[in-house]
Amino acid sequence: MTGFVRTSEWRWAMGSRMARTRWKKRRRLICLALVMASLSQDVIADGPLPAPDGSKDRNALWKKVGLVCAPAATSPSPCIEMPGEGGHGGYAILKDQIGRYQYLVIPLERISGVEDPALQRDRMPNYFARAWEAKRYVEAALHGSRPRDQLMLAVNSRYGRSQDQLHIHIDCVRTDVHDVLQRLLPTMGDRWQKLAQPLPPFGHAYDARWVDGASLSVDPFKSVAAALPAGDSMDFHGLAVVGARSLDGRPGFILLSVKASLEQGNRGSAEELEDHQCAIAGGSVRTDTVIPITTKDHEPAHETVSDKEAILLGPL
Repeated sequence: MTGFVRTSEWRWAMGSRMARTRWKKRRRLICLALVMASLSQDVIADGPLPAPDGSKDRNALWKKVGLVCAPAATSPSPCIEMPGEGGHGGYAILKDQIGRYQYLVIPLERISGVEDPALQRDRMPNYFARAWEAKRYVEAALHGSRPRDQLMLAVNSRYGRSQDQLHIHIDCVRTDVHDVLQRLLPTMGDRWQKLAQPLPPFGHAYDARWVDGASLSVDPFKSVAAALPAGDSMDFHGLAVVGARSLDGRPGFILLSVKASLEQGNRGSAEELEDHQCAIAGGSVRTDTVIPITTKDHEPAHETVSDKEAILLGPL
């Protein structure tokens, strides 16, 4: 009888110990899940990224465009009136607060960003093509035209931006990024494929494709969306367009796409490929450069590179 009692006690003790072990394992899994969820929020939720002025107003850019550009037809404004049906197809060119040479192209239509379904509409303007035309403002700040492979455009993913109004960054490409792209250029075709090596400065993996032409005939928003595999979505992707020339000298573009990734600490910010100091152009540039802007219905306006509030309406 005594042996039976001891055996029962031993079984009870072992069962209790196993229950405690299972609970500890379950608790560790719960804690791990909570930590992973927290980390996921840091990468997948764009809330932590503040607006450029340090505030949490993610509509600041839209308010500026709406309040300054929209009244341009009826009151004095740094914006220039252009024909159009409401805001559709119109866009503003804004001197960015970061860098001496960086400009932004911003649609006058309410478009949240790369993930907005409006960008996939058949009659939606190619805003990347408009932004490439607007590179003349960057070139004016640099005192003259630049080789096309020194300039680029970028749009950050939903999780790598601070503003919820589509804006395309126009600036110089990083020198190290330029060198890698030139080396990989022979491997690029007219279909999306993963680059053979990651790009500086953070070693993120990019997909790339080549597009022929002096002007951008392909809409990168639509091109990337059409190539996404099942289960993927546009809001994870940052896009870039880099001017280039083929091996036989034909003008063209390198289109790039980077996907936000929790594992790699990657927010999908294609802007990382830009150099806001424009070292690739060489030398220093005065900040009091005057940029003449010829418009359809106005005398030439003048804005300075150092004027952070210069907003100009682009043509349709």
